[in-house]
Amino acid sequence: MRTADWTATVSVLDRITAVFDAFGDEDEGLGVSELARRAHLPKSTVSRLAADLVAQRFLERDGDRLFLGLRLFEFAQTVERPRMLRRIAMPVMTELRDATGHSVSLSVLDGADVVCIAMVRGESTGSPLLRIGGRLPAHATATGKAMLAYLPRDDLDPVLAGGLPGRTDRTIRDPDLLRRQLAEVRRLGVATELGECADDRACAASPILAPGGAAIAAVAVAGPEGVLAPERVAPAVRAAASALGRRLAANPGD
Repeated sequence: MRTADWTATVSVLDRITAVFDAFGDEDEGLGVSELARRAHLPKSTVSRLAADLVAQRFLERDGDRLFLGLRLFEFAQTVERPRMLRRIAMPVMTELRDATGHSVSLSVLDGADVVCIAMVRGESTGSPLLRIGGRLPAHATATGKAMLAYLPRDDLDPVLAGGLPGRTDRTIRDPDLLRRQLAEVRRLGVATELGECADDRACAASPILAPGGAAIAAVAVAGPEGVLAPERVAPAVRAAASALGRRLAANPGD
């Protein structure tokens, strides 16, 4: 429990957390003095933190009253969506792992990267390249290409313009070549990868599409090159992604 003398040893992050914790469900905005009293922090400290948090949209100011800001709610949405996706996806991912024997991952697109939000380990040799919470460049992975293929052009162009760094000798670094491959991914509904992100790694991935056609995530099967043949597992991966899309459409509020 925080007391009036706790401030001597706490970090800046602790103080920011104390400011956020000071807000209650029924509050219609708080003044700096009340915020400082609830947070057990000096008024001058809260005034300084509040100015910085307002500038970053974590707090909003209306006259002399402060409110929790829109950016906090934006972050909350990004946390809730992966949780919902994981809950719905895990049974399908487990079935896909059992059918193929290889590791299955679920990832979302974050700018020019893919971020893994769930993983089911397979029996194939070698450790998965991705870990939960890990990120890889989208252009170098089947998972990323599966989602980039469904981006609107206005969103895809900045990713390509930002550069396509090589991970291996086989990474696609030419934007025009990548565009052609993404068009093929849209046609087939599946993306493949052979040694583009890591040597001796193979992968097949399909996008999980929202009712409007946007790719909200991708499911992938990955394993050692020479053990995993992407074209052989592609139909199962595509079927799993389609099943997940139907589940999400049937449970939009989950």
